[in-house]
Amino acid sequence: MKSMLNRSMRFCCLVLLITSILMLSIGSDTRNELYAEGSEAANTETDDFVSFRKDGYDFYLREHEQQPRPQQQIIIPADSYSHAEGMTVEKLHDYEGAAAPSILTGETGSVSWDIDVPQEGMYNIGLSYFPVAGKSSAIERELLIDGQSPFEGARTLTFSRVWVNTKSEIERDNRGNDLRPGQMEKPMWMDVTLKDHQGYYNEPYLFYFSAGRHTLTLVSSREPMVIGDLMLFQEEEIPSYDDVLKAYEQAGYRKAEQQLIKIQGQDALRKSDPTLYPINNRSSPSVEPYDVSKIRMNTIGGFNWRMPSQWIAWEVDAPEDGLYEIHLKVKQNMLRGLYASRKLYIDGKVPFREVESVTFDYDNLFQMKSLGDADPYLFYLTKGKHEIKLEVTLGTLAPLLRQVESSVLELNTIYRKILMVTGAVPDRFRDYNLDKQIPDMIEVFERQSEQLFDVVNTLKLLTGESSDRVAILNTMAHQLDGMAQNPESIPRRLEMFKVNVGGLGTWILQAREQPLEIDYLLVTSPGHKLPKAEASFLGRMFHEVSAFFHSFKEDYNSIGDVVDGKQAVEIWIGTGRDQAQVLKAMIDDTFTPQTGIQVNLKLVNMGVLLPATLSGQGPDVAMQIGNDVPVNYASRKAVQDLTIFPDYEEVASRFKPSALVPYAFEEGVYALPEQQLFSMLFFRKDILEELGLSVPQTWDDVYAMIPVLQKHHLEFALPLAQPVQGQIAMNLEPNATLAMLLYQMDGEFYSPNHQYSGLNSEVSMQAFKKWTEFYTNYKFPVQFDFPNRFRTGEMPIGVADYTFYNHLSVSAPEIKGLWDFAPIPGTEQADGTIRRDVASGGTNVIMLQGSEQKEAAWAFMKWWTDKDAQVRFGREMEGLMGAAARYPTANVEALEQLPWPVKDYLSLSEQWKSVRAIPEVPGGYFTGRHLDNAFREVITNGMNPREALFDYVRYINEEITLKRREFGLPAEGEEVAR
Repeated sequence: MKSMLNRSMRFCCLVLLITSILMLSIGSDTRNELYAEGSEAANTETDDFVSFRKDGYDFYLREHEQQPRPQQQIIIPADSYSHAEGMTVEKLHDYEGAAAPSILTGETGSVSWDIDVPQEGMYNIGLSYFPVAGKSSAIERELLIDGQSPFEGARTLTFSRVWVNTKSEIERDNRGNDLRPGQMEKPMWMDVTLKDHQGYYNEPYLFYFSAGRHTLTLVSSREPMVIGDLMLFQEEEIPSYDDVLKAYEQAGYRKAEQQLIKIQGQDALRKSDPTLYPINNRSSPSVEPYDVSKIRMNTIGGFNWRMPSQWIAWEVDAPEDGLYEIHLKVKQNMLRGLYASRKLYIDGKVPFREVESVTFDYDNLFQMKSLGDADPYLFYLTKGKHEIKLEVTLGTLAPLLRQVESSVLELNTIYRKILMVTGAVPDRFRDYNLDKQIPDMIEVFERQSEQLFDVVNTLKLLTGESSDRVAILNTMAHQLDGMAQNPESIPRRLEMFKVNVGGLGTWILQAREQPLEIDYLLVTSPGHKLPKAEASFLGRMFHEVSAFFHSFKEDYNSIGDVVDGKQAVEIWIGTGRDQAQVLKAMIDDTFTPQTGIQVNLKLVNMGVLLPATLSGQGPDVAMQIGNDVPVNYASRKAVQDLTIFPDYEEVASRFKPSALVPYAFEEGVYALPEQQLFSMLFFRKDILEELGLSVPQTWDDVYAMIPVLQKHHLEFALPLAQPVQGQIAMNLEPNATLAMLLYQMDGEFYSPNHQYSGLNSEVSMQAFKKWTEFYTNYKFPVQFDFPNRFRTGEMPIGVADYTFYNHLSVSAPEIKGLWDFAPIPGTEQADGTIRRDVASGGTNVIMLQGSEQKEAAWAFMKWWTDKDAQVRFGREMEGLMGAAARYPTANVEALEQLPWPVKDYLSLSEQWKSVRAIPEVPGGYFTGRHLDNAFREVITNGMNPREALFDYVRYINEEITLKRREFGLPAEGEEVAR
């Protein structure tokens, strides 16, 4: 019996093995067939699709779909411009080798050309440009035709720069680890056809021109650039691979023989972004170069190379004329259930349609990707040097992303309509007759459900599997179908509906990112044997075991040179590993070579800073510290007064005076600011326009717009600390709204000598009363999620930290172009001016009193807060973590150099003029805490605002007095300490 059971088990295992082998043998062909079917489905699905946005490119194309495509070429010389506004245009001749005259345009203003179009139709627009030195960010322009923007995408045309390694060879530190090479610009003339830089459209933009005279205008949004000739033309249709093969045969091209050319990924010739630098991969012994324990810059791309329109180019030297194959050793281990896509260019052109979207499937190991897969494509190369460029593209995902983004926008609009009927908290047992009050609701739900199901099915065809990547699409589609079938259920499902719509927005963000890591490229003669992409199982196992034992002696937390602690400045940073790695690389390639000062950087939990300092084990410098720390440490004589250094005033001039206020104590200043944050007014342009409202300039304007918003069950958002369950707010900052009102009414938080609270003044009482009335009289919400409510439109206007701009730029692509920000509402003065005072927060860098290398520590602090270091750190963090990580530097010149569009920077700069800071005092942690307590007493228990504030100010004063006496400082009413 037992032997029969064993035979049965062996037989089952054999069947499973044979089945697996068969599946693997047909998997590639089946996958390609499914992909082709899915690609066709994606394109077919969107033929009848029109974006919900009336200013979108889809709608624009549909309006002009019957227009011809004239086979004409209209050249517009750059120096033939008719007029310029807001800029001085400089005419250039023979600029950087240009054959034709060109013009230098600034980062603000506009330049226009008058053109005669002989035949009506749709045209591509191309231009030559040279990216002159600016802020090292991508160049942005808006295109106007006869003074009007044709569609939303034409408002944000983006032109990339060109970056290379600063050194041709990768250097090593004193521990044998490779140092990441710095990046520098290497501008060159480039010819481009205007297209969507977000990758939602794979083809270049088409623009409609009627026959006759037109004015073409380029409006500068960001960065200067030199413009060569412009051109109206028809982009050549890219041939199919079959057509190219026939052309090869007709030309008599022969296959190259016995050739294998390897180009290391990290040896890229040029790239579009400074963050596309060589990176280290120690996950496999097959990478080149390889070391089991040392850091080797052996690959390129990865997570940094994920956004549409980013590109990397390599140079290959073909030894002879002939037909070659191209293979890539890559790793794509971040998109399970999807694939990464790249567009291939050879010498600036896409050779055939099939390489417009080369897909790379998920695999946790390195893989050898042959362009053409089982039957590799042939590429004709002449003898000599050629450029191979790979550009991130959404490929077949592009039409699906457009469709989902349009769905999100339309579903948010329907949600707001429902909200206007039911309110934010609908009665679950009431029938609102929503299908009658919102006649198009059922039709929208049915149509969007069907579209989302189509997207799910197409994704299954494209990927060959059903994964968690489509779960939210399925959930949303089923919910919409259910609500269409049963409208009475909508009120009780409304909250989940909002959550799912937000989930669709998150799906768009994730699907847009296309990371891919490249070890090397191979250009080979056809049929040449290829090296294995991965080591054997035993090789990988030996690598892991070796790496494990080496981990006991290698310090992987340190980056760059590490020297004896007595010879180096020790710096602690407490934010994150990404920030620490970027900073250490900057120190090693810039600060130490410039000054000769060695630095050891440690990533630590800043909770141990005070105990370590008091025990004499602290660092020389601590970075990215909260605003409450410097004065807290200064009162304990644990931090260095920076005013003793002779060049302190020069260094302090880098910042707004308000940035230094929280770090002043007695007669000294105990920190330098790194970041300075302040509030701005964010608003949805589309919703305010729909309601007939304008952006409020004063608080009186806010009071006037509140009834209009509330009539439609919409709300105005004011900043309020949101409680976290199970967490006690120990160091709660004073509320930003109260600070605005108080400062605009010329009040203060503390007395001039900081010995007692200034909140018992009449002005403070009035400001506190105004603040609480927003919640008692106007019923503003106390708990809310402003980012999500802003996206859905429930809160179409509100005050938030200006870094909310970064959040929206990344997390809300569906409302791109529908929102803006402006200086906060102010208080009108007797002379008619508006006072817009606003409080600020931030982080800082401090020098510990126990440091034995104060001059070296001061040199580091000066370098770190200087414009160049702040700009570079900001740009690298944004490249590494996306636009959401745009750095809010306190350095005035540095903020101007960060990649803000000019219009937005001007709004920030205008508000920055009115920024005030809240001083830090011993015992000041009671201020924010008890202001919040007084606020809760008023809005929860109905206490009189004046009485509530008066009661809690007593507690604040008692704590300030207690702390001042503890530290030997004179308290309220005392000239000297007791």
